[in-house]
Amino acid sequence: MPHTIAHIDMDAFFAAVEQRDDPSLKGKPVVIGSDPKGGKGRGVVSTCSYEARKFGVHSAQPISTAYRLCPHAVYLPVDGAKYKQASDEIFSILYDFTPDIEPISIDEAFLDITGSYHFYKTPYATCQKIKEEIQKKVNLTASIGIAPVKMVAKIASDLCKPDGLLEVKPGEILEFLAPLPIRRLWGVGPKTQQVFDAMGIRKIGELAQIPLAKLVKLFGESGKHLYDLSHGIDERQVSVDEDVRSVSHEHTFDTDTGQVDEIHDVLLHLSEKVSRRLRKYELKGKTLSIKIRLKGFKTYTRAFTFPEKTNYVDDIYKKAKELFDEFYKKDMKFRLVGVRVSNFEDLYVHDSLFEEEKSNNRVEKLHKAMDVIKDKFGEESIHRGM
Repeated sequence: MPHTIAHIDMDAFFAAVEQRDDPSLKGKPVVIGSDPKGGKGRGVVSTCSYEARKFGVHSAQPISTAYRLCPHAVYLPVDGAKYKQASDEIFSILYDFTPDIEPISIDEAFLDITGSYHFYKTPYATCQKIKEEIQKKVNLTASIGIAPVKMVAKIASDLCKPDGLLEVKPGEILEFLAPLPIRRLWGVGPKTQQVFDAMGIRKIGELAQIPLAKLVKLFGESGKHLYDLSHGIDERQVSVDEDVRSVSHEHTFDTDTGQVDEIHDVLLHLSEKVSRRLRKYELKGKTLSIKIRLKGFKTYTRAFTFPEKTNYVDDIYKKAKELFDEFYKKDMKFRLVGVRVSNFEDLYVHDSLFEEEKSNNRVEKLHKAMDVIKDKFGEESIHRGM
């Protein structure tokens, strides 16, 4: 059975975060990196907005060159903490869709959605929903490529930037690759490109016509690699980090709200989702934290450590509600709330030497019964009363 792999890449990530947080920057060329010092700076461009790219500015370019090309751009320093926070929010959304994620960088990842896209009927609909959730909750755009193999998914996401979605189905791979320049293939650097240029080979489809034996003679073991890639063969799978450090869910309100009852409802819903995912991963945690974002994007966290590990929704919601109520002050307006459970060390140690095993088994069975119902009829099919 072929895999269905998605490659997600945020659009001009650092610059997009700055433009999101400062609306006056929208539509302007923005360059993130070192101080250009009037064209005499010695650093490099970290990233830049699409408006700056029109002037020839690009990542890893000397900042002095960027300044000569676009002196009227807005030059900003790298704000790692801000970008990390946005990245955490994005990955939290991705884990709502699949646990099989291979992060590549702070703004890029491969997702294996083979076993989960059926929840949204098709891979395309799944990735469309991912894009919508990122836009709604983080106010940023992403480009996603879908394919049976990682290399093709990565190429697809590159080709549909910005804010694009492109699916290459199993029977379309060769046709998709054929007209593309050889440099699109992984492992084709300047020296390899020179060899093909001398042979008059410019496109992947032309490379695919070269016999395997000839490529091996020219490039050794790398020849087999190039042959496979030109035929859309890439056996590398999504490499999942099995060390899950936390499980979280967040909700962004359509409009900022001060309605406490509404927020309590959302905290219950988030607690149910976190509780369910913890059982799916066979985890229990000791530390609960809530995230609160007020109008204007100012963000706070509050945390509590349970005396014993838990994955029960009752425990999670009760404490999440208490933390929120302690934080709340009259006239506050809330943009986002989130619930996270972490601290999973000593996974195989019993929660308590004196736990009431009979009672514990009843609670466990109740939660698992709810999980079965939701697996069959959907996430919204059953909820606990408040």
